[in-house]
Amino acid sequence: MSDQIQTPDWVHDAIFYQIFPDRFAKSTPVEKPHNLEAWDAPPTNFGFKGGDLLGVVEHLDYLSDLGINALYFNPIFQSASNHRYHTHDYFQVDPLLGGNAAFKTLLDAAHARGIRVILDGVFNHASRGFYQFNHALENGAASPYRDWFNFHGFPVRAYDAHPNYDAWWNIAALPKFNHKNPQVREFLFRVAEHWVRAGIDGWRLDVPGEIDDDEFWRAFRRRVKNANPDAYIVGEIWQRGDRWLRGDQFDAVMNYPFTRACLSFFIDDISRDLLQEQSYGAVTPMSGEEFARTLTDLLTWYPRAITHAQLNLLDSHDTARFITIARGDPTALELALLTMFCYVGAPTIYYGDEIALEGRRDPDCRRAMIWEPSTRGRAMIVYVKRLTALRKKYAALRRGALTMLYANSKEIAFARHQPGAPTVIVALNAGREPVTLDLRVDRLVENGARLIEEWSREEIVVQDGFARGIALQAREGRVWTTR
Repeated sequence: MSDQIQTPDWVHDAIFYQIFPDRFAKSTPVEKPHNLEAWDAPPTNFGFKGGDLLGVVEHLDYLSDLGINALYFNPIFQSASNHRYHTHDYFQVDPLLGGNAAFKTLLDAAHARGIRVILDGVFNHASRGFYQFNHALENGAASPYRDWFNFHGFPVRAYDAHPNYDAWWNIAALPKFNHKNPQVREFLFRVAEHWVRAGIDGWRLDVPGEIDDDEFWRAFRRRVKNANPDAYIVGEIWQRGDRWLRGDQFDAVMNYPFTRACLSFFIDDISRDLLQEQSYGAVTPMSGEEFARTLTDLLTWYPRAITHAQLNLLDSHDTARFITIARGDPTALELALLTMFCYVGAPTIYYGDEIALEGRRDPDCRRAMIWEPSTRGRAMIVYVKRLTALRKKYAALRRGALTMLYANSKEIAFARHQPGAPTVIVALNAGREPVTLDLRVDRLVENGARLIEEWSREEIVVQDGFARGIALQAREGRVWTTR
């Protein structure tokens, strides 16, 4: 069965960039209402800053120059929340973002640059403003749409602390769909098909585990793949996701176990109050041996096609930013980014991470993008460009196997390799003292072969099966390749 599993080939080459639309960029052509928060003011739970999709269009050259070739957007459909997980109309892009016309402009402009676009699909719950729910709110038990949701009495108490209907986390603003209703299922499938046929390249599924119905997701996949066999389906699953990754539901999940491992190994002094441990599990310090073992184990969880399509990330709109959890230590972010870009699966940059944008837990992790970054931010952009170029240069980083070469308390080294392509060796020192490593590489590199450090151009000749004298400064990662 696993040999027959297929995932979209383009995802193996993808470098994703996640955009929270209200906070990335705003344009002049999209008319703005009054009462917007100042762009540089701290974000609030309910405030809007006025970012829009034409603002994204105006920065596509920036994203291309950064090395991005895929975008993941948080929800863009009409909604009364700045995050837009409270969907009013699944067929209309929010007018604050420029509406359907702005999205068409964005999609065409992105595709013209070879940039794929996936959208956030919120199919577990809707909002109080969703037409069918609002109909029941107005008409009570007489509403023809009462069975689109699970009501527990009438009239509907939509503004109480304890609503009388099923709601996500019992939040009255987020009524859960009744997925047993065939009309609800068909409606959601039509939404998924509609936007795929309109040109999007896939869906990121919000809290799909809340829809505890494998056949729903099997049917969802059939409808999406019928519309575009190359569409990517990735689920927001925070733990191991075998149930959904057997080739008949999702192509991949968001790789939060990888996130947790990077937090555990690269950050010396974690701001524990910022951790999302109730979601991605306990974050406890890891040695290099434990980190290496975790990276290796993650590759055994799923079939190869799915492993290579995993959406790897260091943070997101749901978590405090990596750099902030690391108390502003740029070396922690740099080491984690290098690992992510050289690991198996598709790397994802949450907007602003390329300038070391700070952010505590929601809503602070959703700050407005800074378009005139600090000196530290400009240096991080240069570093990220180096990593995107590296991943694009070497096929082994996108499609090759991974072999762990070395692990100690503070250091690890691994290789990415593929027949007929240069081998890439990544060495990382998470410690505070310089080290020199002797790596056994005889399974991958012939004696007499030269290894060249990617950026310094330093050379090492493999002798007796070893690459000796690989020097690493404190908190440094280096990359060596064969030619």
